[in-house]
Amino acid sequence: MNPPSFRQATPSDIDRCFEIENCAYEGDEAATREKIATRIEQYPQGFIVMEQDGRVIGFINGGCAHDVVMSDEAFKELIGHDPAAPNVVVMSVVIDPACQGQGHASLMMRTFVAHMTATGKKTIHLMCKDRHVALYERLGYRYVRPSSSDHGGMAWHEMVMTLYAPIRKL
Repeated sequence: MNPPSFRQATPSDIDRCFEIENCAYEGDEAATREKIATRIEQYPQGFIVMEQDGRVIGFINGGCAHDVVMSDEAFKELIGHDPAAPNVVVMSVVIDPACQGQGHASLMMRTFVAHMTATGKKTIHLMCKDRHVALYERLGYRYVRPSSSDHGGMAWHEMVMTLYAPIRKL
């Protein structure tokens, strides 16, 4: 098996990403096919897929905002998204259940953070369940608060990472 690679999503990835999203998330948590298509169409720079041996095995996507309101459900359809805004809001971090437990999510997140840093973003915000708080803390996120969102009927926690521009040599 070859190591995973990363690329920007294209419309041909919609069905596979929707399939993974539905397998990995519980109940009403999963984004609809339409939301995934909208995210790829409107902000492909923020929709990164992970491939292994020519097959998409995971993805991460987000949008950008000037003022982040994590409980804003409309933002999940990129309503209010501004690609020039400095703050990234992660909407999905998903690995095919058959490929979980191999460090792929951490690698994908580090790749996404590097990409967003290189594009000049200042912060990355996300919501996660209790069981993922420690993982995101290890990746450099700071716990903010329990979220007022009840997306999918679940309890969520808000986290944030401050990005630092790479130091340039004089």
